[in-house]
Amino acid sequence: MNVTKTITMASVLFLMGTSLAVAQDSPMGFFITSVGVGQGGNLGGLEGADAHCKKLAEAAGSTGRTWRAYLGTQAEGKRGISARTRIGFGPWYNAKGELIASDLDQLHLNPNIVLRTALDENGNRVKGRYDKPNEHDILTGSMADGTAYFPSKDDHTCSNWTSSGEGSAQVGHHDRHGGGNTSWNSAHGSRGCSQEGLVSTGGAGYLYCFAAD
Repeated sequence: MNVTKTITMASVLFLMGTSLAVAQDSPMGFFITSVGVGQGGNLGGLEGADAHCKKLAEAAGSTGRTWRAYLGTQAEGKRGISARTRIGFGPWYNAKGELIASDLDQLHLNPNIVLRTALDENGNRVKGRYDKPNEHDILTGSMADGTAYFPSKDDHTCSNWTSSGEGSAQVGHHDRHGGGNTSWNSAHGSRGCSQEGLVSTGGAGYLYCFAAD
C-alpha cells in the first residue's frame, strides 16, 4: 500500500471516529413523541405532557434528564407560560446526534428542524405533509418566537391542555411544509381539541420534547 492510500485511509478512519465520538458525546435532547397521549388536546395539563415526554424518553434509553414538553399556556388578564421558558438553554440534539439548535435564539430564528431531523425518541422519521396520513401538526400553543399568547378570547391551548372537545390548539409543522407557512412551532390552529379534530387538520396529537437540564 502506497503512502497516499495509507494517508487517505487514515483520514477516513479519523473522521469516522470523530463523528462517532461527537454522536456519543451528544445525547438526545430533542424529539417528537412517537405517540400522542390519545385524548386529543387533553394532555393532563403541562404536568401530564411533561410526564409523557419523560416516559417515552426513558423507554428509548434516555435516563437522568429533565424532559419538558414545548407547550405554552394562556391566562386571564396576563400572558401565560411561554414554551421557550420551559425547555432550558440548549444545545439540543436529536436521537441520531444531529444538532437541532445551540441555544434559544437559534431555535426560534433558524433551527435545524426539517423532516429529516425532526425525529421521534427512537430516531424514526415522523410522517409529514406528503405522507399518508399526514401527521405534521405538532401541538405547541405558542407564537413563533416561543412566547405565550396575550390575553385573548380565542383558545390556542385547548384550555391549557385539558380539553378534548371544544377549543383549539396552535400547532407547528415539523416538516416545514403546508399552507404557505413553514413555521415549526406556530403554523395555524387546529379544528377543535378532540383526537378526530387534530387528525382532520393533519396531526395526531404529537408533542415536541426538550431536555431542560
